[in-house]
Amino acid sequence: MLAFILRRLLQAVVVMVAVAFISFMLFQYVGDPVVFLLGQDATPEQVRELRASLGLDKPFFVQFGHFLVNAAQGEFGLSLRQGAKVSRLIAERFPATLELALVAALIALAIGVPMGVYAALKRGTFTSQVFMTLSLLGVSLPTFLIGILLILVFAVTLGWFPSFGRGEVVQLGWWSTGLLKAKGWHHIVLPAITLAIFQLTLIMRLVRAEMLEVLRTDYIKFARARGLSNRAIHFGHALKNTLVPVMTITGLQLGGLIAFAIITETVFQWPGMGLLFIQAVTFADIPVMAAYLCLIALIFVVINLVVDLLYFAVDPRLRVDKAAGH
Repeated sequence: MLAFILRRLLQAVVVMVAVAFISFMLFQYVGDPVVFLLGQDATPEQVRELRASLGLDKPFFVQFGHFLVNAAQGEFGLSLRQGAKVSRLIAERFPATLELALVAALIALAIGVPMGVYAALKRGTFTSQVFMTLSLLGVSLPTFLIGILLILVFAVTLGWFPSFGRGEVVQLGWWSTGLLKAKGWHHIVLPAITLAIFQLTLIMRLVRAEMLEVLRTDYIKFARARGLSNRAIHFGHALKNTLVPVMTITGLQLGGLIAFAIITETVFQWPGMGLLFIQAVTFADIPVMAAYLCLIALIFVVINLVVDLLYFAVDPRLRVDKAAGH
């Protein structure tokens, strides 16, 4: 286990250095930050002074080394658009994005897993066919269209939910949360459902396919021959062995929810990192873009490591295989 963790950590370091290099290249090829900071009317002396103060007059790999050291400390300089520290902007926006992604993931799991189990156990029934048809719609429809339709129906026509913003939030130190207020939950419903629909349909179809595969295995036939009840077979054996691939998809999709909540946050004007990234792209705010890329890469690396460790907890066969390999 220790060797496995060390290998994963080494891989994580390599991935993060590669992503940091890509982020650093933004500073080299996406405009000159000195021009953004001083404007077109700056004198050559002002340009030279600022370039020297920012360390941009040093060799490429020296600059990259400084960038790596600062990135490891969570420092990415100043936002070219807002003039504030990028780390502070990310810290202000990250809680909103994380809460939206977690609520969407819970919705996807709470609905997708039971629907997948039902579609597998009741294959061919009318309800199962309806679930499969809805899953095709969920996979096919673009996220922005789903969001607009939900706003049109539930915000504009029925007036049940607000169409934008995060609502009332509570400050817990540097962390802000809307989940402790009724208005916060009221505001998060539509964007969370919008973000969850694709993941929900993906989980449902995965659970159904894996469940059907497991139900055809020999040990399920042996369990039936022993006289175990359908409940024990379906939920005590089949569903448990279906959870390993579901864990993989769920873990990766949580990272995807955080990384690709950009469209949902834009449609609902949700004040998260996705909206901040869109604004940064619009104004070529390179430090914010670089920080966003590094943070998303770190989130994926951490989630992958956690999912790999959960494999050992859920599936004892992996532990046996590792021991036999040594």
